[in-house]
Amino acid sequence: MATSYQESSSLLLQDLKVTIKEASLIFPSQETLTHERKSMFLSNVDQVLNFDVQTVHFFRPNEDFPPEIVSEMLRKALVRAMDVYEFLAGRLRVNPSSVRLDVDCNGAGAGFVTAASEYTLEELGDLVYPNPAFAKLVTSQLQSVPKDDQPLFAFQVTSFKCGGFAIGISTNHTTFDGLSFKTFLDNLASLLSEKPLSTPPCNDRTLLKARSPPRVTFPHHELVKIQDSETTTTVFEATSEHLDFNIFKLSSQQILRLKEKASESISSTGCVRATGFNVVTALVWRCKALSYVKEEDLEKESTILYAVDIRGRLNPQLPSSYTGNAVLTAYAKAKRKALLEEPFGRIVEMVGEGANQITDEYARSAIDWGEMYKGFPHGEVLVSSWWKLGFAEVEYPWGKPKYCCPVVYHRKDIVLLFPDIDGDSKGVYVLAALPSKEMAKFQNWFEDTLS
Repeated sequence: MATSYQESSSLLLQDLKVTIKEASLIFPSQETLTHERKSMFLSNVDQVLNFDVQTVHFFRPNEDFPPEIVSEMLRKALVRAMDVYEFLAGRLRVNPSSVRLDVDCNGAGAGFVTAASEYTLEELGDLVYPNPAFAKLVTSQLQSVPKDDQPLFAFQVTSFKCGGFAIGISTNHTTFDGLSFKTFLDNLASLLSEKPLSTPPCNDRTLLKARSPPRVTFPHHELVKIQDSETTTTVFEATSEHLDFNIFKLSSQQILRLKEKASESISSTGCVRATGFNVVTALVWRCKALSYVKEEDLEKESTILYAVDIRGRLNPQLPSSYTGNAVLTAYAKAKRKALLEEPFGRIVEMVGEGANQITDEYARSAIDWGEMYKGFPHGEVLVSSWWKLGFAEVEYPWGKPKYCCPVVYHRKDIVLLFPDIDGDSKGVYVLAALPSKEMAKFQNWFEDTLS
């Protein structure tokens, strides 16, 4: 049985008692600022991701690197980083000639904030549990900067009474996807250690430019047009209804057993493997689809969405150092009744087949769809995986993070996968947020599938 725990929000610290000490803008070096001003094209994948992503990286005390020293080191390293990641000091704008969003690399600066909490790191409790108060460890809006000139990128270093600290990072999603953000963190760690960049970035977003003329050669059931969105609820929308949060911990042994269970019914002639991601995503899909309370819902279709990295799927391949969003939404769909009755291996196959569908031509077709119609991903549930991005493996001069996590908000149709905090490198935490009755069913089906 998977370890599952719910924690009443009343047991969480509601107020981290964070005081902002200093908030300012930092700028690229003078040499970069004197370069000819330019704009950076944003692909159709980037265009639909104009929202902030906030992550918090917690660090244990290190007597050689108190928070004050860390803050100064970070400030200097970020200045150097913006010399190669020029767009981080820029601003989003609508290009008047193309009527598209792009980044004006105008050197307007990134945010840098220092703060202090009245608590120790240990007093924050279990870092895995999604505490809304963690939002106080991140700055996305600088009070001293006009609303229409806010930075795309901001760092906040918050010290704790024990000497530990948190680095909160807010980035507009147009700047990075998960993999390119990990590369950025690796490069930042290199600069902090006075070393060359580990992976010089490729900032050329035109590599994912739509074809001319655009050619949509697939139906793209995973996307919905903007004009159709008024009658369509999207997975990205927050909800005002009360949600129960629950975290299900799957050990590496339990994931291995899921793989074995799937292998019993996966076709030996197919090209789908029972990978860790595929079996966990299939498990989530089954539980979410069957969590609806009404029996008649079993005849309805369920669609699951999940991100697929396309860097190695294109021809020619994208550079691994590509900084932009190089992920597309894969999908699988089936009637809920099938998710109830089909062998687990068949559900895993559907997940794997959805990812396998994304070839070079499919990816180009999806990008061209965005050029022609404008829109965004649409489905019943989205699995957002932070599981193997490796943020906690970045080696800073003061050591690796104790834990890294996004700031979590109410999204009942987004299920998050986090890496295990307890040292089980192949284990995973599954975070779901659902209304109480649906959560009870989700948990029952979770345990049923594992049995």
